[in-house]
Amino acid sequence: MEYGYARVSTKEQNEERQLIALRAAGLHNHQIFLDKQSGKDFNRCQYQRLLRRLKRGDTLIIKSIDRLGRNYHEILEQWRIITAEKQAAIVVLDMPLLDTHQNRDLTGTLIADIVLQLLSYVAQTEREFTRQRQAEGISAAKARGVQFGRPRKERPENFDELKSLWVSGRLSARVAATQMGVSHQTFLSWVREHS
Repeated sequence: MEYGYARVSTKEQNEERQLIALRAAGLHNHQIFLDKQSGKDFNRCQYQRLLRRLKRGDTLIIKSIDRLGRNYHEILEQWRIITAEKQAAIVVLDMPLLDTHQNRDLTGTLIADIVLQLLSYVAQTEREFTRQRQAEGISAAKARGVQFGRPRKERPENFDELKSLWVSGRLSARVAATQMGVSHQTFLSWVREHS
C-alpha cells in the first residue's frame, strides 16, 4: 500500500502544493496523512497514525525530506524506523535519489544514506539560521524602538484608591480588577510594579 504524508508548520499555512504533488504521484485523499504543526519533533497526531499503519512492503511518499522534521538526528531515526524496522520504502518526490524502493541494492542504499544525511544536515542548519535571523531581526527592531506584544494598558485613575482598599483587606483583588475593567492578573501585576 502507498501512503503520503504532508505537513505545514502552522494552521495558517497552505498545504495545497504538497497535496498536489502527492496526488500527482498517484495517491488519493484517503491515503494522505496531514499535520498542521511544527516539524521540530515527531509528536504529531497524523504522523503517529501513519506510522502505526505502515507495514512491510508499504511505501511512504513525501514531497521533501524536511516534511518529516528539521532535526538531523530525528530525521535519520525516523528514516531508520520506516525503512529498517517497518521495512517500508520511502519516496522523496523532490529528491529522486531518496527512493528506497527503486534503489534496494548496496550502491543505491549507500547513495540514499549519503544524500539523506546531507539533506538532514542542511534542513537542521537552515532551521538554526532561521532562528538566528529571527533573533537578529527582533534585536534590530527593539533597537529601533519597535514594541512587541499587546500595547501596555494604562492604570486607571482609581488604581491607587482600589489598591489601598485591597491592601487593607476591605476589597478582594478580583473585585478591584473588575471595578477597573481589567483582569485579576493585570491588577496584581500593577500592584507588584508599584510596591
